[in-house]
Amino acid sequence: MSEIRILPLGAGQDVGRSCILITMGGKNIMLDCGLHMGFHDDRRFPDFSVICKDGPLTPYIHCVIISHFHLDHCGALPYMTEVVGYNGPLYMTYPTKAICPLLLEDFRKVTTDKTTQQGPYTTEDIKNCMKKVIPVSLGQTVKVDTDFEIKAYYAGHVLGAAMFHIRVGQQTLVYTGDFNTTADRHLGSAHIDRCRPDVLITESTYGSTVRDSRRARERDFMAKVVDCVRHGGKVLVPVFAVGRAQELCILLETYLERMNINVPIYFASGLSEKVNTYYSLFVSWTNEKIQSTFHQKNVFEFKHIKPWDRSYVEQPGAMIVFASPGMLHAGYSLHLFKKWAPDEKNMIIIPGYCVANTVGSKLLLGQRRFMFDGKEIEAKMQVHYMSFSAHADAKGITQLIRQCQPSNVVLVHGEDLVMDFLRGRVKDELKIPCFKPANGETIVIETPHGIPVDIEPALVQQLKEETIDVGRSAKRTKQMQGTLIIKDGRLRLVRPSTAMNQLGLVHHIVQFHSRFPTTANIRPIQLVSLVQLLERELNNSDNELKHRIILISDNLLHIDNKQLRVSIETNGDIDIAWTLNNEQLGQRVSSYIKSFIDQHTSTSNVITISDSAASPDPM
Repeated sequence: MSEIRILPLGAGQDVGRSCILITMGGKNIMLDCGLHMGFHDDRRFPDFSVICKDGPLTPYIHCVIISHFHLDHCGALPYMTEVVGYNGPLYMTYPTKAICPLLLEDFRKVTTDKTTQQGPYTTEDIKNCMKKVIPVSLGQTVKVDTDFEIKAYYAGHVLGAAMFHIRVGQQTLVYTGDFNTTADRHLGSAHIDRCRPDVLITESTYGSTVRDSRRARERDFMAKVVDCVRHGGKVLVPVFAVGRAQELCILLETYLERMNINVPIYFASGLSEKVNTYYSLFVSWTNEKIQSTFHQKNVFEFKHIKPWDRSYVEQPGAMIVFASPGMLHAGYSLHLFKKWAPDEKNMIIIPGYCVANTVGSKLLLGQRRFMFDGKEIEAKMQVHYMSFSAHADAKGITQLIRQCQPSNVVLVHGEDLVMDFLRGRVKDELKIPCFKPANGETIVIETPHGIPVDIEPALVQQLKEETIDVGRSAKRTKQMQGTLIIKDGRLRLVRPSTAMNQLGLVHHIVQFHSRFPTTANIRPIQLVSLVQLLERELNNSDNELKHRIILISDNLLHIDNKQLRVSIETNGDIDIAWTLNNEQLGQRVSSYIKSFIDQHTSTSNVITISDSAASPDPM
């Protein structure tokens, strides 16, 4: 047995700082390299010292795969490559490569100390890091090394998000990253082949939740927004600059235009215009509706949503503001929260998941008093949580597992109790072993050691023809017989005729015969009775495999396309001939014919049976 080792450096029984180290077939592969938004010190980074105490990581990691551009999946990448040290390949999709440096630079600006200019990494670090990236396309199989390849599948979630199928030798693994099995207003749903990997590593963020319909949530969202602005309040919607921001902007723009409601709408993020350009550039990653109407209308060119200006913060009257980041841990969204929280006319709607220890998480847990810069602020504004998250819920996760059909499931990127619920469901309903390793905990999953064998297409076609009238269960148990040859270091199962042609051998057919001397004269009507007997005995309800019996002439019948032949000789003897492949069938037919002769011969006659083998008497 071979084994796959899985070690979470982040996202083990936790949400944030996704970083999974896997070892399979002698290769060490890092899946994502993210930040934890709940910490502001070195704890926000994965613990790279687990891999190597000192020195660069290049000798220990064969490649790094990034699933998408959210900072909890890629935010530590420049730190790992330029500060810790890694010069190996980084794989991500083309949209991820385009948008990732924008978010990394934005994070760098927000977290760099204005006095000391100390930050997690520099602009130059980000540029050097991105030079190591090798972009991949959906459905493209990329050969990383000898007998080591990866393939990207559409994950939904955000623009450019991908699930990755990894094969090293005969071991296979699928990593989902973050994914969404429900299409929304601008992205399609995740999809993957029925690849049957040894291990599926899946997110479990909403693994204990089944969400209501998207339409119902959209109606509720718009009702709350309209009610607030009609009473003169300000609505703050914390979002990340890419993903839910575009989704909610499309919703708001469509609704307000249709209802003819005139209220100022702003987007408080320096990235919004740049990011919307990339949505237009990578429109093939959006859903079918947007792609089909893109040349008539670009939905990412918002007519009613304007860029935010700092002077608007003290502006009286109603307004709606989308501000990043989505967890209220820094940036514009936190700044506006501090300003507007004390006014009960105002409202905050949190549309996505908030990591523990962020202001957004504390707000949702009921905390209403906060200390900022030594000053206490009481949040009197209305607080609502409405999930527009682009993560799959429990139903979506199990749907993907059913489609993928893995041998083992590993849960990451979820809270411990949520994982317990989902793990129980996977074990009980799907009957699949399921694991939930904590950060720093290594799990070892044994995988069967398979030997790959190529099969000649003509051999498959031959088996298909042999089982054309056979039931499904019998087809599954039907044995494929061929000749195993080794050519150019690979095993190949071929027809015997193909093998002999390649080896320059003469083709001989060995037939077995059973001859029944009889004094009775078998008349045509009796031959028909014989056919009926064989039909009844060979194709009774207990036999899944059905045999085709054809009466060729008054003295010849074939079974299963000449695989077995019954003939009446000129002297009245009955001869049965079959090949080695059909020995069991030949013995059964012989016993039935002996019984048939006994019924049509007087008891005084002595019947002798002789078996002989002849070669090369073709049928």
